[in-house]
Amino acid sequence: MGAGKSTIGRLLAKELRLPFKDSDKEIELRTGANIPWIFDKEGEPGFRDREQAMIAELCDSDGIVLATGGGAVMRSENRQALHAGGRVVYLHASVEQQVGRTARDRNRPLLRTGNPAQVLRDLLAIRDPLYREIADVVIETDERPPRMVVIDILARLAELPPR
Repeated sequence: MGAGKSTIGRLLAKELRLPFKDSDKEIELRTGANIPWIFDKEGEPGFRDREQAMIAELCDSDGIVLATGGGAVMRSENRQALHAGGRVVYLHASVEQQVGRTARDRNRPLLRTGNPAQVLRDLLAIRDPLYREIADVVIETDERPPRMVVIDILARLAELPPR
């Protein structure tokens, strides 16, 4: 959360001349409801079911740049789909950076708490090893302009052997 997936994903897609898809936005478009509303009505498990179906569908698409929600890696089915669907770039941000980037965003149901920094620390402790398990490339985003991150991603992807 707050690592820059959507911002950097859009810029990367533009550089690669590929369509950009954000799994959360695709869910919102299909349901006509925003993510917090889905969390409120269906709970996190209901949202995660929708997310899993969307990720499976998007990973079957050829030639896209996909940004997922931060918790997508929690399900092994999503990790498998992402790994099989193409190259996986893990954008890592410190908790301090995440707090700063998400402080005014009311569209993050898991952060509707009195201590969002602790929630982010707890989530990172669980999610970080899962991201690293499937990542082809790990990129640090703290204090870096999105365009510089994209240049780094392109260089790192170019170094990878073909699959």
